[in-house]
This record gives sequence, C-alpha cells and structure tokens, in this order.
Amino acid sequence: MNIVLVIGSVIPVTAYGGTQRVIWYLGKELVKLGHRVTFLAGRGSTCDFARVIPIEPARNIIEQIPEEADIVHFNNAAPAGVRKPYIVTYHGNFIPGNLERNAVFVSRNHAARYGSTSFVYNGLDWDDYGPVDFRTPRKDFHFLGKAAWSVKNVKGAIDVVKALPGEHIHILGGHRFNLKMGIRFTLTPKARFHGMVGGEEKLRFLKNSKGLIFPVKWDEPFGLAITESLYCGAPVFGTPYGSLPELVTPEVGFLTADSAEMTEHLLHGYHYTPQTCHEYAADLFNSQVMAKAYLQKYEQAANGHPLNEHLPHALKPDGKQPWR
Repeated sequence: MNIVLVIGSVIPVTAYGGTQRVIWYLGKELVKLGHRVTFLAGRGSTCDFARVIPIEPARNIIEQIPEEADIVHFNNAAPAGVRKPYIVTYHGNFIPGNLERNAVFVSRNHAARYGSTSFVYNGLDWDDYGPVDFRTPRKDFHFLGKAAWSVKNVKGAIDVVKALPGEHIHILGGHRFNLKMGIRFTLTPKARFHGMVGGEEKLRFLKNSKGLIFPVKWDEPFGLAITESLYCGAPVFGTPYGSLPELVTPEVGFLTADSAEMTEHLLHGYHYTPQTCHEYAADLFNSQVMAKAYLQKYEQAANGHPLNEHLPHALKPDGKQPWR
C-alpha cells in the first residue's frame, strides 16, 4: 500500500514528543512490512526510511496529498472534503465535535467514551530503548508526565512518597516552581525535579526505578509513561481511570484511587519483578503489533467499510476524577 501519515509537527522529535514518536515508529514499521510510506509533516522534517513532504501552511492540506496514496492517516483532525480513503487517530481527551466514521482511538476505554469500539494501542520501537539489566539495584520511584497539568497529579505522587520512610521520587517532566498553571511551589527533600528529559537521560531514571507512581485524576487516553516504565522493568502504581485498568494488570502494578491504600500497598505489598514488567510491555506494546493493527484499519477503510457503525461522539464530559 501507499500510505500517507499526516503529522503537523516536525519529525523526528529530539525530546519527548509522544504522539510524534508513535507515528514515526508506525511509519518505520510499515516500511519493514513492505509498504511505501510518505510523511506529510512540518517543515524541517527529515527521514531516512520514508519520503517526507513538508506541509505548506498556506495551501489546503488536501491538495498536498500525493496522487498515488491508497490511504491517508490523519492525527487528531481531518479536513473536510478528503477524496482519498482515510482514517483519523484521536490521541487525546477534549476532542472537538464532528468526529469521523473512520475514527481510531488509542485504548478500549478511550473509544468507549465516544461510543466506539475502534482502537489501536500505541506501540514503540523497543530496539531504541536498549537492553534492561534486571540485576541493577533500584533505588527510587519516578513520576513521568507533564507535571504542569493538574490532572496528572504530581502532588499526589509526591504525597505518597512522603509517607514512605526512606524513599524518594524523581519528577521527570516538571519543575518544583511552576507559574504556568498558577503559582505552585513544591518543597520537600524527597522529590527531585529534573524538568523535561528524554533519550538516555530519561531511560537511566526508568531503568533504575522501583516504580512509576502515576495517580492521574482524569481518564488517561493511553499513557506512554506507563508502557515505557514497564519496558524498563518498573511496575506502575496508579489510579483506575481511563486506559490504566487495560494496561496495568495485577502482575505489573496496582491501581487505587485512595492515597492511603497506595501507600499501604507500597509498604507491604510490593512483589513485582522487573523482568515480568519488561516482557509484558515488550510483547504487547511494540510498534510491530501497532502497525499490523493499523493495517487492518487501512484495509477496511480502503475497501469502503467505515470503522465505526455510528458516528462517534462524546458520551460523557472529560472531567477530573477523585483522588483521596
């Protein structure tokens, strides 16, 4: 197939860039499977395994789609009037109206909240993450995400660790003093803030971590922080919202909306093995599994069969969930 992947930002990303990395790995895997891939991406993008067409903002995006395309894969939105077969992956919450019949979501829960059963789990190319040494001593916990977002609940993660004698947590993705989301000043020697980290620096923290503490207060659409942490051998301790019950089984983590219960579990119920976490993520959330799932969606759409029987629409508002 001739597949066009539309991503409005520059690729490859040099820092975190979750959605961009997922689409990059999807394209890479599709090429390995024998398909021809074109990225319609932000100006300045480069790629050594697929063609790149820089998006011209002044032109209608429809006019920039190559004539030979068999399927076009948009992300988060599609323009009206596309003449080629296409699908749209919605990666986040707060999705605007006018969703597509060929919508794809990123978890079963994410899809269900819009009256859909069409989803594909995000996958990553684990070869880029390198091997994991299961004998490495694991010293501290970590939090990974945009800490400025209140729904990510970095304060809740810190409070859990503050209740654990002798434990510390590394905050990856935020700063101790934050003005973006209103004045917030987090003061405790048990939390160490590292800002936005990526690459080898991030992997070093994950591969030496006792676990990801992730008490989100919203319905997480997917959560790359979860699968990355599991791949690196770190179990996940989070809330039972959104995709988390799908991704975090009892063998690789623990879910609760009660901070005292999470603290108690970490004090007395900590029985996870890094190798089990690693193998679970490596098998289920890799880019080859993702690419094969998307190929089924592409074929269905190219043959004129909608991915959703009914037009998806929000069944409930995306709001905060409780954390006690």
